[in-house]
Amino acid sequence: MRVTETGNYESVRENMRRSREKMDNLQTQASTLKRLNRPSDDPSAVGHLLRIRSEKANVEQFQLNSKLAENSLMLTDRAIADLNDIVTRARELAIGQSSSASSSEDSRRGISEEVSQLFQQVLSIASRRVGDRYLFGGYKNQAVPVDSSGRFLGDHGQTLVEIGEDVYISTNIPGSELFNTQPQPHADARGMSPYSESGPENVNLFEELQRLNVGLLTGDLATIRDTLDRFDQLSGHLITVRAKVGSRLQGLQSTYQALERQQVSGAVISSALEDADMAQVMSDLNKEESVFKSSLAVSKRLIQPTLLEFLR
Repeated sequence: MRVTETGNYESVRENMRRSREKMDNLQTQASTLKRLNRPSDDPSAVGHLLRIRSEKANVEQFQLNSKLAENSLMLTDRAIADLNDIVTRARELAIGQSSSASSSEDSRRGISEEVSQLFQQVLSIASRRVGDRYLFGGYKNQAVPVDSSGRFLGDHGQTLVEIGEDVYISTNIPGSELFNTQPQPHADARGMSPYSESGPENVNLFEELQRLNVGLLTGDLATIRDTLDRFDQLSGHLITVRAKVGSRLQGLQSTYQALERQQVSGAVISSALEDADMAQVMSDLNKEESVFKSSLAVSKRLIQPTLLEFLR
């Protein structure tokens, strides 16, 4: 088969082009420390890498949601603990003034002032916020959930946050559930605190403090003694609600740890797919440089000298 000079020239040029292309690719890997710099480098690996990056973005959002939910629930837990301390103190005051032998008009008047302060403290706790959102207003979290008389103005809504793939958690406890031992699912049209229509009698924290205050001011020892059992019910109810918040926090922590493990696993796989083996890259680069130099040397012998070369 006859080989023309043009064929020799095209063959040499193509061999040198391929060698330079390989060198350029290896130099790019050496400078970026990445094996994948273009989709054409490894289409299958690039597709897998894009899925990992998408999952990483989702996990980061879930982690942010988890932190926000944890902050809200921890503030709720602290508020419930403060409410329980107030209920315990109110019961102690009621016990001390429940008999004529241990109380007098002057002492009851002084205790009444403290009960009024406890009532104001409960109002303050009911109005606690996270940023511009009230903790205990339900869906109506942009307005004060309880008025100055203790009437609940919010609703029974619970804010759900996605902390994992199709995993949702409620970040709030509605005031209707917190301040009543037997709340109904919905408040009445006047926005009053919901009460159970059947079953155990509902006990409302604000009403019991007011009841105790009235008993102290009027000297009604029977009313004062009647609040003791109700404060016990409120304390037990607050403990139950706090346990619910604690279980949510525990679930949050478990989910967050699982998300962290997923992030680490994704990073390991991503590194295996994307990062270059620098020892192998440098070895291949040196080898390709030798091949390129050899191609240049062989091309001088393969391509015949031109008339211009003779004239030089």
